[in-house]
Amino acid sequence: MGVLKYKDYVAELEYSAESNVFHGKIFGIKDVVTFEGESVEELKEAFAEAVEDYLEICRDLGKEPEKAYKGSFNVRVKPETHRAAAYHATERGQSLNQYVEDAIESFIVREPGAIYGKPSDGDKKKSAE
Repeated sequence: MGVLKYKDYVAELEYSAESNVFHGKIFGIKDVVTFEGESVEELKEAFAEAVEDYLEICRDLGKEPEKAYKGSFNVRVKPETHRAAAYHATERGQSLNQYVEDAIESFIVREPGAIYGKPSDGDKKKSAE
């Protein structure tokens, strides 16, 4: 149905016509964190509260909270695509990693309904370090 974002966590949302309630679950982490609300406002508030509760529980347990996206993943491409990307990265004086990151960011900002949109300058500075 949709998504919400709060403090770098993203929630998947569903609506139950049977119970007239919105349900949500944090996406991309192994821990199960759910919430619900009878209106969109209640759902947003319940999501923020669920994230805060999750972070507090992790602190109390001395556990590092999971992050849905760590910034590292493997991509399998055809050898020709790998070769072409490496060639173009070298031509631009970039690492292959930076070239692929730039390509993905360029695609995301053009994608309708993207939940993150264009990365902030702070995000770009972090990736350069």
